[in-house]
Amino acid sequence: MSTQDLAPSPAGPGHGPGPVDVEQAEAALVEHYPRLVRIAYLVLPPSLGRNRRVLTAHALVQRSLPRRRTSGAAAAGSGGGPEDAVDPGYAYVRGEVLRQALIAGLPLRRRALPRRAQFPPLLPHVWGLRLFPRAGGADELALDQRLSALSGPARAAYVLRGLERQGDPEVLRMLAAAGVEDATAALAEADGVEAHYGLLDSPEFDPCSLQARPTDLMRRRQHGKAALAAAAAVVVCGTLLGLPGDGWGRNGAAAPSYARNPAAEAALDPGKVKRVAPAVWQLSTRTDFSVWPERGGLVGDRALLRRALAVWARPGGSVRTSATPGTPVGPPMGPPQLLYAGEVDGARVVLFHDGLRAVRYAEPVGETSGAALDFARTDGADAVGSSALVVSRSSAAVRYLTAPWVRETAVRDLLAPAKEPWPLERDAEGVTGAMLSPAQARGCASWNTLQVRDGAGTRLLTDLGELVPARLTSGPPAAPVDATGAEARAGWARTACQLAAVRSHGVRSVNAWRFAEQRLPEGGGRAAWLCTRAETWRGTGSRVLAQFQVPAPDVAAALAAKADGSPACGVREPRVLAGVLWQARSGRWYVLAAGSEDVASLRTSGGVTAHAKGHLLALKTEPGARANLSGTLTDGTTLTALR
Repeated sequence: MSTQDLAPSPAGPGHGPGPVDVEQAEAALVEHYPRLVRIAYLVLPPSLGRNRRVLTAHALVQRSLPRRRTSGAAAAGSGGGPEDAVDPGYAYVRGEVLRQALIAGLPLRRRALPRRAQFPPLLPHVWGLRLFPRAGGADELALDQRLSALSGPARAAYVLRGLERQGDPEVLRMLAAAGVEDATAALAEADGVEAHYGLLDSPEFDPCSLQARPTDLMRRRQHGKAALAAAAAVVVCGTLLGLPGDGWGRNGAAAPSYARNPAAEAALDPGKVKRVAPAVWQLSTRTDFSVWPERGGLVGDRALLRRALAVWARPGGSVRTSATPGTPVGPPMGPPQLLYAGEVDGARVVLFHDGLRAVRYAEPVGETSGAALDFARTDGADAVGSSALVVSRSSAAVRYLTAPWVRETAVRDLLAPAKEPWPLERDAEGVTGAMLSPAQARGCASWNTLQVRDGAGTRLLTDLGELVPARLTSGPPAAPVDATGAEARAGWARTACQLAAVRSHGVRSVNAWRFAEQRLPEGGGRAAWLCTRAETWRGTGSRVLAQFQVPAPDVAAALAAKADGSPACGVREPRVLAGVLWQARSGRWYVLAAGSEDVASLRTSGGVTAHAKGHLLALKTEPGARANLSGTLTDGTTLTALR
């Protein structure tokens, strides 16, 4: 937590919204559109399906403007949020969104006229595509399942508490204003779900950041026969009427519709997939996925390979598809390389690589439905980055297919740095035994990593819920080393649980760097400041965490600041600055701040004003104080705090 986030919000329940103009409500809707759509999406019943929930959420928000000047309190029912205190328009629109979302969740009744919100939205609509938010981790899935078991008013109460940070009196007033008859019962029902409010901000519940998939292609083809016949008649008539020139125009080098494309057919031909011999990697100048040999007992099953390639090119509506951020999910550009085909944990699994992506296809043994397709970006992978791929994943365990140059595999618990790793067996194909994975764990009692040894050394890899495990390193940004030494493991033991913040983020490697040490006031011992940087395969979207470690060895590091897309702690910007509020044993509060070694001085402003030479600062303050932190580097440039 940064010092800027320590003070409570100045807004309180005493600030009520006033009259609202249409223009004022429109401005609030545009400014807070992503937040309003997220509220609608969370309150709508999951039984609608994710595609219809997305479209309905957008439709409800877009028709929530008042038709004339009205009272903000009439729809909001509250004035507790920060937006309410300065913008009655937001309070009004939020109340309208809440009311319509609750109506949309009501069942249709025979003797009652249906309400507009209960019908599927006419607009927005995307022909031929299903839209849904990006998949989250196991925690987000569990929360979505728990919310689906609640009534609509209870879901609304949970969202208002967690996403809008409203107190119970304000939630009761807002539910009553939205038409809920028994708001107290809804609040009590919401109490039955654990308060994982931070998960409500995750991409799992973001209907503004979407993935697209085709609808049921067979059904579309059947419904489109009449339209195709009519279009053919128009073409014939146009030809008979003698259209000038080249008719309706040529498509350049593109083949006519429904033409047989040789390149596309070759990519779907199981007989043309690339197969690498077992000894190629020993002689190749490259050491990456391109020299992995084909392995598995089903590499000769042409029917399985044909199904896998066809689903990759045209995944149906029943196929569960996932992709790391920034990974294209289109068909192969040519015949891909076959890495593995075999039976693992009751499923037939096929692993492909096309130079840019690793692709995993899995289908249940003896079933024709329930297939899954996973994509992971792997361009630029080196020998370490291509050491292992996930071949099978269950709710708690994972199995890897290891590279042919991996000599030994073991499991090491990051939270027990003094404990020796225990061996992880592999079969003749290179598939490891099942190991407990932290990728979907709810708590953080342990954090098992895959330890691999090759000809160049020992590495630690961690499962973050994706096909390719992430490499763990330690040290300065310019010269990180694998986190296998005693000192590196001791540092990771207290920061490993923060890896949950980068699950399903397309992470390639994570480096932990101790950038400063600081003596605490009042003889509190010596604290450490760490910067953890997660680099992605796509090169953008890195995530940086600044952490503060008190001297107690059994206490996990506290998160001081977090930033997405920041160059801090990286090769391009090998410096960082962060601060926290800290309470001494005497009960007194202090502002603590630390920067990397090239910070010459620190300065605080706002609620706390101070100046200190060097890269460390400790200053007495009051609880809940707010401070803006900045530093000056040795070359005179200004460095702002990570936030």
